[in-house]
Amino acid sequence: MDRNTELSEFLRTRRARLSPGEAGVSVSNDSPRRVPGLRREELAQLAGVSTDYYTRLEQGRHLNVSEAVLDAVARALQLDDTERAYLFELARPRPRRTVRRRPPRPQRVRPGVHALL
Repeated sequence: MDRNTELSEFLRTRRARLSPGEAGVSVSNDSPRRVPGLRREELAQLAGVSTDYYTRLEQGRHLNVSEAVLDAVARALQLDDTERAYLFELARPRPRRTVRRRPPRPQRVRPGVHALL
């Protein structure tokens, strides 16, 4: 499983285990809940980010998430220290490996081509 999928699954499961009452979100009884736990909009509001931004983060489409946003999401999800460290590890961009290329070999002209020129 790649890191984006792991991040997506981790956020989704942590959001599902937290009830609106535990998070301090008022729930109206007129609209039935289709998801267990918090909705994305509710979590985004608790974390202080836009719903679209949180959705992209949960879908694993993050580009470069700041520590402040990750900290806010961790607080909203009420993560313990181990879960928080894991969230930061998953969201941290991997360092790119630099590929060392050999210098190109000098090109040689065959004697027949050289004579033709």
